[in-house]
Amino acid sequence: MTFRARHLLGIEDLSPDDIRIILDLADQYADLNRRPRKHSDALAGMTQINMFFENSTRTQSSFELAGKRLGADVMNMAMQASSIKKGETLIDTALTLNAMRPDLLVVRHPHSGAVNLLAEKVTCAVLNAGDGRHEHPTQALLDALTIRRAKGRLHRLTVAICGDIAHSRVARSNILLLGKMENRVRLIGPPTLIPTGAADLGVEVCDDMAEGLKGADVVMMLRLQKERMDGGFIPSEREYYHRYGLDAAKLAHARDDAIVMHPGPMNRGVEIDGTLADDINRSVIQEQVEMGVAVRMAAMDLLARTLRAEREGGTYA
Repeated sequence: MTFRARHLLGIEDLSPDDIRIILDLADQYADLNRRPRKHSDALAGMTQINMFFENSTRTQSSFELAGKRLGADVMNMAMQASSIKKGETLIDTALTLNAMRPDLLVVRHPHSGAVNLLAEKVTCAVLNAGDGRHEHPTQALLDALTIRRAKGRLHRLTVAICGDIAHSRVARSNILLLGKMENRVRLIGPPTLIPTGAADLGVEVCDDMAEGLKGADVVMMLRLQKERMDGGFIPSEREYYHRYGLDAAKLAHARDDAIVMHPGPMNRGVEIDGTLADDINRSVIQEQVEMGVAVRMAAMDLLARTLRAEREGGTYA
């Protein structure tokens, strides 16, 4: 199997073989990251620019650490003080970046499709670190790696994704990835937080936690994205936790060996009980953070290989 992707813009563009290639290499990097010497030279001599138009802690630091462990020169652009704030268009920013000759561009943007637009205008490899409500591919890949390492496989599992599905790019990317890998996916949440047409994605939809968690192998909780909400989507946080917050009583409906996930940041006592989030026997939330670095290392390594092949073949502008 060969990975030939030019960019990593979304799960929708990846084949099941592409997903396996990324996860297999990420497995190797996960092992490397547990050694005293954690560095590789896969990106030696290459430049990585991180452009985060939205605030981020986990994703930005994870990409930065991944790049440095691979030997890249990493630059974080302060987008809050960038020329875009002075009126420059995204295309002009792309042309400016092109002139700097970066090799890898990591972008998070509040508008869906903005990262794809940048990818059309630059000659480097582009990685989508989350765009609007569209996709967050590396989050889905790190979730997949976490599941595969915990359950021993990534197919024919029942995965319950619970909470604010409507505003979640994480949910969309996970639905796409889990579907490609032949898993059964259930979306659980109040009707106000389930997107219209969700059933057309090949998933089951329910608004009752006991029903939705029945027999689940994986329980993935999502953050209430209040910053994206315009109006009253829930009556109150107290009522939301009562009906949809994950606690031991609700988790009892899932399989006895079901794992608990959350992409973070967590609102304890709203989306998930704090004790359950810290339960080392059920929760893999910290493992998700760890696998994030490994997956991003793998993704950048593979894109860099494609980039080098293009340059050696004379097709790189």
